[in-house]
Amino acid sequence: MIALIAHDQKKTDLLEFIRCHVDFFRKQQLVATGNTGKLLSEQLGLAIERVTHGPFGGDLIIGGRVAEGHVQAVLFFRDPLTAQPHEPDVSALMRVCDVHSIPLATNRATAEAVVRAFQVESFRDRLKDWNEEND
Repeated sequence: MIALIAHDQKKTDLLEFIRCHVDFFRKQQLVATGNTGKLLSEQLGLAIERVTHGPFGGDLIIGGRVAEGHVQAVLFFRDPLTAQPHEPDVSALMRVCDVHSIPLATNRATAEAVVRAFQVESFRDRLKDWNEEND
């Protein structure tokens, strides 16, 4: 499962990124926070499980799924120039990705690297091995 999250000022950037890789994302199981999931689903016709909005606990729900081993990557297009009222939740999500060695892309360049890596079978196998070692 790949998690998709974007701050309000970055939703268009995430939409355009996903549009460029829509064939890849159509083959993935996806989860997203509220409005991000709604936007991607409506604009691109993707099947996306939606959890609540980030400020209402969506980031924490996704973090919990990372900790449970259900999420293989997180694409979180963050707005580093705007203060976020739920910054502790964002920090917790980033920390749990680090603890569980889950790829976390916070901008388009790193998201591109993650998508390209997932298209390489040897990377997917290595990631699976890392995750099994941490269980």
